[in-house]
Amino acid sequence: MYKERGTVGSKSEVVDRKKINEIRGNRDSYAMSQSVNGKGKGSSSSVLSGKQLHDHNNRDSRSDSISKTNISDAVDISDTDSEESEVSGSDGEDTSWISWFCNLRGNEFFCEVDEDYIQDDFNLCGLSHQVPYYDYALDLILDVESSHGEMFTEEQNELIESAAEMLYGMIHARYILTSKGLASMLDKYKSYDFGRCPRVYCCGQPCLPVGQSDIPRASTVKIYCPKCEDVYYPRSKYQGNIDGAYFGTTFPHLFLMTYGHLKPQKAAQSYVPRVFGFKLHKP
Repeated sequence: MYKERGTVGSKSEVVDRKKINEIRGNRDSYAMSQSVNGKGKGSSSSVLSGKQLHDHNNRDSRSDSISKTNISDAVDISDTDSEESEVSGSDGEDTSWISWFCNLRGNEFFCEVDEDYIQDDFNLCGLSHQVPYYDYALDLILDVESSHGEMFTEEQNELIESAAEMLYGMIHARYILTSKGLASMLDKYKSYDFGRCPRVYCCGQPCLPVGQSDIPRASTVKIYCPKCEDVYYPRSKYQGNIDGAYFGTTFPHLFLMTYGHLKPQKAAQSYVPRVFGFKLHKP
């Protein structure tokens, strides 16, 4: 065994000295790092504060410019909106009651009756006894201010509006039998505004509106198919609530007599019921 050189004591003393030196070294390095980090933090914080101030100024200038552009855009939009509202308001004011009524949902079967036709008293003969509030309803249809100067309650106004619809419907039934009325209904017929026949073998034949009675409130409007010569309910529930007297019993047949080239040939095919391929015996 060899002895260690120098005046070193036991192994425990050597270990203790090593630990003391390590602790001192750690303290010195920690102090150095703290001083270095303190300097770095001060400089970096000053640089960051300068950067943040510069960025903040840029953001303020950008936000000011954006807010100015937004304000100008908002002013332009408000101007255009006001112009559009004025235009729409003027259009709404220029719309006649007849156009408004015919463009309502469910009133696609109606055509616009010429005001000249309505202003002719001969064409309105006998309607004053069938329609309540006749004078007020007629003024409403023609967009004429009432000369009676009376104030009405909401219930009375509703009654007058209902009377105006009834009066227009009765006038409409007469108008569509004239040459102008037939021409107006021809355009709607070509556009399939009256619907198509639901029968399979009619192959989508365009239909015509028809009433089962000329008396108001007797029945609702139906659609007549010229190919199978049968009547059906309209598909729309809104159209199904229209009074059939507003179209009458004569219109579809007079229409096909006037425009004979539009009358189709009768459907040759018909449905044959079968059981296991055999026709059913008819008693």
